[in-house]
Amino acid sequence: MSRAASFLAAAILAAAASSGAAAQTAAGAHEGHDHAPAEAVGSVPEVTADDRILGDPDAPVTVIEYASFTCGHCANWHEQVFPELKARFIDTGQVRFVHRDLPTQPQNLSQTAALVARCATADQFPAVVDALMSGQEQMYDSRDPEAWLMGAVQAGELGPDQLETCLNDPGAGAYLVATVQGARDAGVTGTPSFFVNGERTDGDLASLEAAITTLIDQGG
Repeated sequence: MSRAASFLAAAILAAAASSGAAAQTAAGAHEGHDHAPAEAVGSVPEVTADDRILGDPDAPVTVIEYASFTCGHCANWHEQVFPELKARFIDTGQVRFVHRDLPTQPQNLSQTAALVARCATADQFPAVVDALMSGQEQMYDSRDPEAWLMGAVQAGELGPDQLETCLNDPGAGAYLVATVQGARDAGVTGTPSFFVNGERTDGDLASLEAAITTLIDQGG
């Protein structure tokens, strides 16, 4: 992986610069728990082929999460809530889970992590996300973001050619800008934020379970 490590180290600044428009678009985002505004700004964007989806694509319930790889609350949610949600609803075919990026401070790092995750195939993506979320605290303690990113690359078994092609693709930065704009249009201002079949929902397991089971009982 030495070639990948060398390339990724050089790509950190390049990727952050290429997605500079996303930094401005996401300027209103903040790290921490977020609550639905008193009046919805707009609808959450529909799921498309560009989204990263976990679970049965034809599941009756869709859970969309807006998250940042540098957000401590997101990492806690991923480690404490997501495993149970996955086991009970995603793995059983009742929920398709959609991860969307909403970078938070430090912007350059969160954007680069998001772009690295986007380089993963659908099969590689869960391992990359797990590595980024579970390694976040150590990254902050060690102040070594390159090791953190490389850990995710290695966990997902992303090849150097795969990384180079992806991170140099202008479409990756364009996706990030569009995703952040879609979040803002839907009134999302913080991470993690959740929607269940388009309705804003709190991210604790009880709230998600209540929303999901109600929809399942109603036939989706």
